[in-house]
Amino acid sequence: MPDISPDRLDGYLLVAGILFVAGVFAIISRRNAIGVLIGIELMLNAAALQFAAYGRFAPSAADPQGQTAAVFVVVVAAAEAAVALALFFAVYRTFRDVDLEATRELRS
Repeated sequence: MPDISPDRLDGYLLVAGILFVAGVFAIISRRNAIGVLIGIELMLNAAALQFAAYGRFAPSAADPQGQTAAVFVVVVAAAEAAVALALFFAVYRTFRDVDLEATRELRS
């Protein structure tokens, strides 16, 4: 098992990997659209954590590219969540359910 401490990159990458795998599992195992959205958010947060970790442990400490990429991922995730929730509310008003299998064919 790797030495997990705040001064090493291994711990951050391990947590990011666990978050990413949890997101993939949530996407694969859920039929509910909200559960799929949560899985996508977990995957995006794993990517943001990985960018920030690589930025923190970069050879040149004055290079903020990792943190900038992490902020960009968070902004994209927030926009994606807002649009997805608006679509889910529209689908729920039409079908009274957000089950992905039941709403696969968009007809009322």
